[in-house]
Amino acid sequence: MVQQVDGARRAPLNRDRVLRAAVALADNAGIESLSMRNLAQELGVVPMALYKHVANKEQLLDGMVDVVVGEIDPPVPGADWKVAIRQRILSARKVLLQHPWASRVIESRPQPTPVVLDYLNSIIGMFRAGGFSVDLTHHVMHVLGSRVWGFTQELFPASPLPADPEKQEAMFREMAGRYPHIAEIAMAAAHDEGSVVGHGCDDQFEFEFAVDLLLDGFERLHRQGWTSTNRS
Repeated sequence: MVQQVDGARRAPLNRDRVLRAAVALADNAGIESLSMRNLAQELGVVPMALYKHVANKEQLLDGMVDVVVGEIDPPVPGADWKVAIRQRILSARKVLLQHPWASRVIESRPQPTPVVLDYLNSIIGMFRAGGFSVDLTHHVMHVLGSRVWGFTQELFPASPLPADPEKQEAMFREMAGRYPHIAEIAMAAAHDEGSVVGHGCDDQFEFEFAVDLLLDGFERLHRQGWTSTNRS
């Protein structure tokens, strides 16, 4: 076993191996743990060996984004535009859930890479193939925003509830007194731990609900011949 590990570490470096090792390191230890030194240690090489394949950490992060985006399922051939876009977005969500750090890194990149542009181009192309005008597609992409990548910026960041049921009840009672409408929504469901939407909300359901609602709305505007210069 030791010989196999040593042999793997001595395998020649290439850009793909460096990038996939960086993705694995971020998956296992968090993006904060990523450094050229730590990555070199994972690969069993000196840090300078990495610079033959990635010029700096920024280029490394760009490459990691490309690896992740490359895992998104390709478009379904011949599918209706709505089905095809839904499938592509939900595949992106599945991939990004497997790499929890990736959404932050995608948002942090100052310039999109060709792989990122290819993905966005494919989404736009699906709308255009469905008969959407350039004008409507432009506005549709603004509305989709981060949902194109399978995640949503939530209005209310989740905060942990007290473990003590009496403290939970007191907290909700205080909220109901000051923010009755927020409390009404917050207490409408039994809340699950770990939800980014709020305790008890089903993240996947909420995401799909939003995407389906948007796609239905886009379809209605398309059928009405909506344009940004004639919005009445």
